[in-house]
Amino acid sequence: MPRGKHIQGVGKKEQRMYEHIMESSGKRHGKRAKEVAARTVLKHHKQKRHSKGA
Repeated sequence: MPRGKHIQGVGKKEQRMYEHIMESSGKRHGKRAKEVAARTVLKHHKQKRHSKGA
């Protein structure tokens, strides 16, 4: 399965989370879905206090 856009500074689990959000809402919301997915993943990453890239 080809992978989509990668978010810098997040791990594999959060990258999969981003792709899942995009798959579920990407067709309906287009560009806005990318922003929402990225913000959601980065918020999760920050709340869990992960180090950069881990």
